[in-house]
Amino acid sequence: METLRERKKQRTREALLRAALELFTTRGYERTTIDDVADAVGVSQRTFFRYFAGKEEAAFAVQDLVEERFVAAVRARPAGETPLEALRHALTEGWDRLSEDVEDVVPVELYLRMYRLIESTPVLLAAHLRRSADTEDRIARVLAEREGLDVDADPRPRIAVAAFGGVMRVTERQWSLGEDFSLAAIRALTTAYLDQVGPALTGNWRAL
Repeated sequence: METLRERKKQRTREALLRAALELFTTRGYERTTIDDVADAVGVSQRTFFRYFAGKEEAAFAVQDLVEERFVAAVRARPAGETPLEALRHALTEGWDRLSEDVEDVVPVELYLRMYRLIESTPVLLAAHLRRSADTEDRIARVLAEREGLDVDADPRPRIAVAAFGGVMRVTERQWSLGEDFSLAAIRALTTAYLDQVGPALTGNWRAL
């Protein structure tokens, strides 16, 4: 059973996280200091560092949670699905339950605002690409395990994940440049772009 002390620590972490994301998305990531975040919650800088290694960790905390659940969802997909089917279904299920997964930590609207900020802030985008590479490696290993392959000897798991990750990066970019920043919009765009993977790779693009 969770103790009163543990609940208090969890509330402090969530308050710091929400304050950080609010400040990042309203003031700007680079203009926001750790002291600003700590002051917004009424705690010391030392308290902030008990929960986060720095601003980057706070900026990606919710994204890390979502990605952890995505990796787990891929691992749990039925064995009969192809690798790309498993990735697609895990992703669309993740979008469907995003509110449930995220709302315990921050409002979904704030999470989506942070998503857009990452795309428009060079230092965050660079960190996102670096972190995504690590996540893609983990997913490739999950796919290899599902298929009974050696990920270091067979390139197919990494190729599949690279193609899927490329679609996701295009989706994120186009969504962040659009006018509809809703969860429904990014889910619909993701589905539409995934539908084009096969035709884009194997189809004849020239009109007959």
